[in-house]
Amino acid sequence: MRPILTHIARQVRDLDASAEFFARYCGMREVHRRARDGRPHVVWLAEPGKEREFIIVLISGGGAAPQADDDYGHLGFALASREEVDAVAERARADGRLVWPPREEPYPVGYYCGLRDPDGQYVEFSYGQPLGPGAPD
Repeated sequence: MRPILTHIARQVRDLDASAEFFARYCGMREVHRRARDGRPHVVWLAEPGKEREFIIVLISGGGAAPQADDDYGHLGFALASREEVDAVAERARADGRLVWPPREEPYPVGYYCGLRDPDGQYVEFSYGQPLGPGAPD
């Protein structure tokens, strides 16, 4: 048996705001939307070209549950360069979403910044971690 991770599902307070966040900052696009009782209820998001590999499922109806400052649970996205991390951080700063300014940490963390999504959950953008672009050889 070899299970393959295909999706992560998260309940969110505002489906459209969350979908917009993942499009704006993560480059994800909507690949499926379903309504319940005439209102949007579920959105599937994927990286372009990876729609059959991994998705984030957003489900409406989440409650207010912002993360505590000392809770470092997060979703992580790898970027192609330090400059891309800096660009995301500047956009997030302008939007009032930046919580971890860009910084370098010892391996395996690398160069990263962190944002809060519309539900107050952390999302990290990194370069130089063992996974994704910039991984050391």
